[in-house]
Amino acid sequence: MKRDIWDTIIGNRVFFLSLLFVILFILLSFTVPGFLNLYNLTNMTQYGVELGLLALAEALVILSGGGGIDLSVGSMMSLVAIVIGVLIGRVGLSPSLAVVIGMLTGLAAGLFNGLLVSVGKILPLIVTLAGMYIYRSLALIIAVDPQFGPNPMPVSNFPKSFYFIGQHRIGGIPFQVLFIFVPVLLILHFLLSRTAWGRKLYGVGSNETAATFSGIDVSRVRLTVYALSGLLSALAAWVITSRIASARPDIGTGYELQAITIAVLGGISIQGGEGTVGGVLLSVAIITMLNNGLQLAGIHQIWQLGALGLVLIGSVLLNQFLIRRRKI
Repeated sequence: MKRDIWDTIIGNRVFFLSLLFVILFILLSFTVPGFLNLYNLTNMTQYGVELGLLALAEALVILSGGGGIDLSVGSMMSLVAIVIGVLIGRVGLSPSLAVVIGMLTGLAAGLFNGLLVSVGKILPLIVTLAGMYIYRSLALIIAVDPQFGPNPMPVSNFPKSFYFIGQHRIGGIPFQVLFIFVPVLLILHFLLSRTAWGRKLYGVGSNETAATFSGIDVSRVRLTVYALSGLLSALAAWVITSRIASARPDIGTGYELQAITIAVLGGISIQGGEGTVGGVLLSVAIITMLNNGLQLAGIHQIWQLGALGLVLIGSVLLNQFLIRRRKI
């Protein structure tokens, strides 16, 4: 009986994450002053949108297997953010046109990664590590304003209409939660669970050789997920730039590590082919809440990063434990 209860709690990732979320929420509510405050909770969801979009991007790439990982999501977000900022604040383009160009920039960066992985057959770790450096460097170069010397400069002189997507609220709920993150989440859930493309992605991630013999174009599937990763990173860049009213070339630094942590904690197997959007959603809520609680408690950032590292190690160990349990 005890083993059955244990298997239910640990074996069902959604149930386990839901339980962990409730425990963490209660703990922070009673121990951290100001946490259980409506304003704080809604602000927390704003931060969760950007992080969640990057985590979904990471989840798609890891699902594709073959050692899939994208270390460049944070740098792509930085690149797109500064592209949008410079086009609006310095060039004078309309916000809508600048955002479209920014989305295309993210898509192009993702496609570049995907081509090197799927066609060039280079390890995803190497490709996206190189991409992280390249896109971060491009962001710094574009951010240089000749009027102020050779150093990269942030951009913040945007029209008020640009702030709508990141700062407007409907019934107290941030606009980007209702009309950006939730629709993206539902679309990806539908694609993964109800379409042939989703079945192909799980098939490629589970067994690349079997997928190839089944007639699945493995290279095309992997190219698609890296392109989507770039597009989701660009979307996150648009949201965060609008929310903080500033475009900086370092805006995405460190986000890639949090995105990987969330994806793995959410049940996305690092070996590929296993995991759901629902698990990632709960994981986003847990990590966002943990970050928020630690900040309100005055915990130094060094310890916050250490906590994320422990969460990542714990989630990987949990995944390995579950795999061994299934084989028994």
